[in-house]
Amino acid sequence: MFVLPSLFTAGNIAAGYYAIMQSLQGSIVDPKHFDYAALAILFAIPFDALDGRIARMTNTTSEFGKELDSLADVITFGVAPSILAYTWGFRMLPLGMDPYLRRKVVEVGAFVCFLFLLCGASRLARFNISHDPQPKNPGRPDRKYFVGMPIPAAAGVLVSVVHLVNGTPIPYWWLGVTWIGVVALAGFLMVSTWRFWSGKEINLSGRHPFRLIILLGFLIYALVAFSEVLVFLCCFAYMFSGLAARAAYSAQRRRQKRMVAPLENVTIHAPEEHPH
Repeated sequence: MFVLPSLFTAGNIAAGYYAIMQSLQGSIVDPKHFDYAALAILFAIPFDALDGRIARMTNTTSEFGKELDSLADVITFGVAPSILAYTWGFRMLPLGMDPYLRRKVVEVGAFVCFLFLLCGASRLARFNISHDPQPKNPGRPDRKYFVGMPIPAAAGVLVSVVHLVNGTPIPYWWLGVTWIGVVALAGFLMVSTWRFWSGKEINLSGRHPFRLIILLGFLIYALVAFSEVLVFLCCFAYMFSGLAARAAYSAQRRRQKRMVAPLENVTIHAPEEHPH
């Protein structure tokens, strides 16, 4: 039983290794390798979610498993997506465009991809040493949240774009600049202290009604049949949910400050004493 969670972690590492190999083989002439790399990283997300749950359900958690899981996440959701983001989004820019502009976009893109990897590793290190961390914009007390976007979700944001276009590389420089912004935003959200829903309150160990099983079957079928669009929408919806939660919390704080400010400016005068 102690080996079972580590087998899922090994599958996570294997998917990351395969994604790196496919990213290096991709080209404009043969873009399917980029799509294969994106699919491998997407397949690794369930493996990453299941190894921890299985370890908790079977009571086989260990320090070795935690460290191995973190190292696997760095490879599969840090190194592999950053290499894919660089090779697909910047290295494949057309050679016919302005050479100086192309070189600058490629250089900045390579640096931003490195920052994504660095932010992912920092996110995992912070997660490992934190005990009951609280986001700066706390949410509902009956829900559990991540502090910062988890690295599998950030990797999912990047690879969902690649899978949406079936691995076809970026053809224009302005799309390359946009891609720089997407990679940078995903990296920033990982090291932020904003809340992201964790889904840990979902209990899969109890009995579930037959209707829920049917719904899950339809969901799996839809993800397989319409994976390009649905995966893209799910990943970006999760990313923007954190942005929306932060914006709503900031707006609430501003309203509270506006309501408190007039009360602070009010001067209370003591009543004058009159002799009888």
